[in-house]
Amino acid sequence: MEHFRGKKLVIAGGGDSALDWVINLHPVAKHITLVHRRDEFRAAPDSVLKMRSLVAEGVMDLKIASLAAVNGHDGKISEVTLQEEGKPPHPLACDALLAFYGLTMKLGPVAHFGINLHENHIPVNTADFETSVPTIFAIGDINSYPGKMKLILSGFHEAALMAKKAFATVHPDRRYRFQYTTSSSEIHTKLGVPDAAE
Repeated sequence: MEHFRGKKLVIAGGGDSALDWVINLHPVAKHITLVHRRDEFRAAPDSVLKMRSLVAEGVMDLKIASLAAVNGHDGKISEVTLQEEGKPPHPLACDALLAFYGLTMKLGPVAHFGINLHENHIPVNTADFETSVPTIFAIGDINSYPGKMKLILSGFHEAALMAKKAFATVHPDRRYRFQYTTSSSEIHTKLGVPDAAE
């Protein structure tokens, strides 16, 4: 945080990371401008209220705009160009830009696997998370199905069901044995967990 003391900052984004940095840096920065493309935020409601309170107090600015350009010399930023709806692009001087846009999913070579795609996501069968191509599976944020929730917990569920089907694909001659890590002595041995009876 000390790196940003006394500096004019532009923070871009509308999620938890962007608002956390706004809230934590406002006491040390000279000035903060939060830039987001719409006046709706994906951050925790309490963080949004804190940010809006700082704006109302005049401690920081909120610009509903897109970043059109980043400008500077010799590898050092001097300003960003903002594009607000219905207005010509205009510069905003700053000493640093912190952008929190999240990750963009790019399918890369997977897009050429012959898998059915829908809006850059991969539809799956929720019984085993197999795609439209047998033996190719998709779990996590890249897949789609009715009721999909992008949570780590959901990813674990998807991985468990996918692994069961993948096991049957890789070992068609073997029976799948479900075991609990809490009670299986075989798993305890593999993990090096001491026997509870000792």
